[in-house]
Amino acid sequence: MPMIPLPGGQDVRTLWKKFNERIQEPTAQRQVILVAVCIALLLDNMLYMVIVPIIPDYLRQIGAWTTHKEGGRVEYIPENSTNRLIPLRIGGKVVYEGEDSAVGLLFAIKAMVQLLVNPFSGAIIDRLGYDVPMMIGLTIMFFSTSLFACGRSYGVLFFARSLQGAGSAFADTGGLAMIADRFTEESERQKALGIALTFISFGSLCAPPFGGFLYEFCGKEVPFILLALVCLFDGFLVLIVMSTVRAQMKQAGISRPAEGTPIYVLLQDTDIAVCAGALVMANVSLAFLEPTISIWMQDTMAVEEWQIGMIWLPAFLPYVAGIYLTVRLSNRYPCYQWLLAATGLALTGTSCLLIPWCSSFWSLFLPISILCFGVATIDTAVLPTLGYIVDTRYVSVYGSIYAIADISYSMAYAFGPIIAVI
Repeated sequence: MPMIPLPGGQDVRTLWKKFNERIQEPTAQRQVILVAVCIALLLDNMLYMVIVPIIPDYLRQIGAWTTHKEGGRVEYIPENSTNRLIPLRIGGKVVYEGEDSAVGLLFAIKAMVQLLVNPFSGAIIDRLGYDVPMMIGLTIMFFSTSLFACGRSYGVLFFARSLQGAGSAFADTGGLAMIADRFTEESERQKALGIALTFISFGSLCAPPFGGFLYEFCGKEVPFILLALVCLFDGFLVLIVMSTVRAQMKQAGISRPAEGTPIYVLLQDTDIAVCAGALVMANVSLAFLEPTISIWMQDTMAVEEWQIGMIWLPAFLPYVAGIYLTVRLSNRYPCYQWLLAATGLALTGTSCLLIPWCSSFWSLFLPISILCFGVATIDTAVLPTLGYIVDTRYVSVYGSIYAIADISYSMAYAFGPIIAVI
């Protein structure tokens, strides 16, 4: 096979050999695993939020809803052939019948399916390890993303959204558990989970402008095709690095992971239950906004498609600031992570009170930024705490505990959109 030259005088075989040698080292191996998990979390949250500026408008364009007009005035014009007067409504507002509830259900079904699958995915991860379930999740997400690209009806998009929920239950839980397993020191784990949360926030907050821009100028298919390619790449990355990990485990005589604590036992722990409740309350506010904010902005503000997506992008900086500040304060004051989470809850509640009073595109920036800062503070304080509780009270196997975290997120995003559109 001929060598493929690359800049710097190297070729593909040389780089591949160096990469394989590099991932044999424990530090580099952890870094590659963190990158693979972060890409998976980024992808899942981009696919979750990229539909915010796309699907409501696309469903209107394909005529998914029966419409009628309200308001305006009625004029009677003569029919050409019979001169019979025909009523014609001038002006008024077009009403899309059943749109709010159907869009809310479309947004919520992913979390509903994820909520149902999570207890099983956590148990499977505890028994099989982290790599196989994560590969299963990425494979399902690839097919889900491809369905979004080619879907031409509400039913197909609904099925694709449901399929994404099943994939996320394996990929997200497996990814977070893999980070907790590989980063055993508390400070390193908190930093690694903070990096993962940064990718989650970047995916959630950049996906609407990403999707809105490509949808307006390139069509519906392009953003989903790009995400499907990213999913394919990440699947290969996980396969490569975890095959190395399994080979090292085999050489060390480790045939299977230790048996984890069942999820129903963990749920009986009061501290874990409180942490799970904090995650639900932190994310339910975002879940309220996702299916409603685009329609609300279209109906009450003079906005374009790109603006609907762009409203989330400036909030990325406060989110990252919340993660950074929480990691620093947690390392300095490890006994006061509960106070950081409580402060984040207070900030999210304050921002939710401010949002309904906003009357323009620009005035929405401040409360959404406060909201994302508060959510980042809660997530960054709670996720490492869950791993710490398992380490100190139970077996250090993390599939079930992060399945509980994923269940908390799923509860917020399953019921939040439905309640928001009622």
